[in-house]
Amino acid sequence: MGYNVTQKLIKDHLVKGEMTPGAEIGLKIDQTLTQDATGTMVMLELEAMGIDRAKTEASAQYVDHNLIQEDSKNPDDHLFLESAAKRFGLYFSRPGNGVSHPVHMQRLAKPGQTLLGSDSHTCANGCMGMLAMGAGGIDVAMAIAGEPFYVKMPKIWGVKVTGEFPEWVSAKDAILEMLRRHGVKGGVNHIFEYYGPGIKNLSAMDRHVIANMGAELGATATVFPSDEETKKYMKLQGREDEWKELIADNDASYDRHDEIDLSSLEPMIAKPSSPGNVVPVKEIEGEDIYQSYIGSSANPGYRDFAVASKIVEGRHIASGLSFDLNPTSRQMLIDLSEQGHIANFLQAGARLHQAGCNGCIGMGQAPASGRNSLRTTPRNFPGRSGTKEDSVFLCSPETAAVSALTGKITDPRNAGFDFPKVEELEQPTIDTDLLDAPLPKEEAEKVELVKGPNIASIPKMDELPEEMELPVLLKVGDDISTDEILAGGARVLPYRSNLPEISKFTFEIVDDTYYDRAMEQKEKGGHVIIGGTNYGQGSSREHAALAPRYMGLRVAIVKDFARIHWQNLVNFGILPLTFSNDKDYEKVEQGDTLVFKELRKNIKRDGGFEVELKGKNETIQLEHALSPRQLEMMEKGGLINWLKDRLDA
Repeated sequence: MGYNVTQKLIKDHLVKGEMTPGAEIGLKIDQTLTQDATGTMVMLELEAMGIDRAKTEASAQYVDHNLIQEDSKNPDDHLFLESAAKRFGLYFSRPGNGVSHPVHMQRLAKPGQTLLGSDSHTCANGCMGMLAMGAGGIDVAMAIAGEPFYVKMPKIWGVKVTGEFPEWVSAKDAILEMLRRHGVKGGVNHIFEYYGPGIKNLSAMDRHVIANMGAELGATATVFPSDEETKKYMKLQGREDEWKELIADNDASYDRHDEIDLSSLEPMIAKPSSPGNVVPVKEIEGEDIYQSYIGSSANPGYRDFAVASKIVEGRHIASGLSFDLNPTSRQMLIDLSEQGHIANFLQAGARLHQAGCNGCIGMGQAPASGRNSLRTTPRNFPGRSGTKEDSVFLCSPETAAVSALTGKITDPRNAGFDFPKVEELEQPTIDTDLLDAPLPKEEAEKVELVKGPNIASIPKMDELPEEMELPVLLKVGDDISTDEILAGGARVLPYRSNLPEISKFTFEIVDDTYYDRAMEQKEKGGHVIIGGTNYGQGSSREHAALAPRYMGLRVAIVKDFARIHWQNLVNFGILPLTFSNDKDYEKVEQGDTLVFKELRKNIKRDGGFEVELKGKNETIQLEHALSPRQLEMMEKGGLINWLKDRLDA
């Protein structure tokens, strides 16, 4: 039996475990990616570990999230990140160079390699024939230090691609169709691998769009083959010598199957407030909009902007509408300018922002309250835009541009415009001036870390107690995202390197009394949170685990977890438990007290264990998915303590 592309990638990097679905495996990591919203903590963790120099083939630190300089916090942290990149031997992408995922694709991604990033959309680089995965920052720090990355071996979900896109339909519609079918948790514990005759009709950047939003499916990763389209892209980037073919064997098989006919697709849209709430655009056209937004890592290519430019050329946006343009890399912004596309946008009334994540992470471009915003971004979780009661729709650049002209949600096929034909550039700009290469080792050793006043060290975490009586401080429902646990945006992210300060924003979208109640309970032994299904979906930000841990969260009990957040909870010593019977979720109320007895002994038993509901004459049955290695980490109080003990030994 032959191998599919995913199996080849895993087999070539397997250093521990067996390729059996559900079993824990350890993978060698070739490359890492960190961005400024998560990278400051990674660099502090590298310092705490005493790491001398990155052990990976290539590691890169990008500044793309926290670009707004309303005071000194962000620029101070940029200087810290620059000094840390020099000290530890990392590439450093300076502010204004662009969003990490497309820049990494342009300059560093290599077919056949593994990439681990402290950003959930790291999976976008699966478009290059890589195994690219998002993870918590401390997992990335471990990979930079040369340690394997541990993950549950996923099942491989093969998606056969046929046909080619009709007019007014593009890659965003393809991934939205996948989300319509499978929802935001349909891909949990799976890697999606796309193959088939229609693959040749997907450019490398089309594949980026689809792979990027594999994160919204809950998938571990998305993998495309490395073929002639990949080679063509790398040649245009001046890196053809780094290309290699990587395709599935003729007799390869998959654990699950799906098929997508590009020819049959139509314009799709995700309604508020979930990427899985997808319908055809024609079903809701006519609704008024306040904002139309083009850009982000989910639609970062030249073609995405050029098509929109041609649609609005010689026309003007609707009255009262904000048309926001967020270029995704400096290279691409130069090309758009030289080809006249920026002029088209500005003439039409667009607002041009700097190359970066910007409004996608709630750093500016927040929509007006009570108004609809169309966006080509990957997520529309509640409040992520920066407006608390937001109404964000996800769509393609074609739909966003046409709707900007009409002022209403519009199926672009019905607008009466000619479909604009856009050819990829024969020679795109190659500009590496804002991507600093790693310093030689001798120079790097002399670099001192530059720490501004906003940077605070990670506090010590205590070990897991044997006995605990913990109140349920918060009970939430299904699909709680990390944006709801700890928001992004201009108010919050500047404190990403200051745990005591960023903790004050924890769960404010869900319950603005949580912080005060948690800090009051902290000295009494901590607390428990109860949740529903897909708890912790979305961004990989480890602050969504680290901040609650700082505030005394010891146990999270839910119906099921999103993968990255589950791993982050483990890393910081928060015990992640699931209900053996979902009906037990109904037994537990906010304000109840749970009694944990012989906890260290019970979590090592097969078949789960009981926990008493104090004063109710009730028990609930709980279980976990921790490996023996993770159980050892949990007892120590988290990964940092576990690693320190290993280094001391």
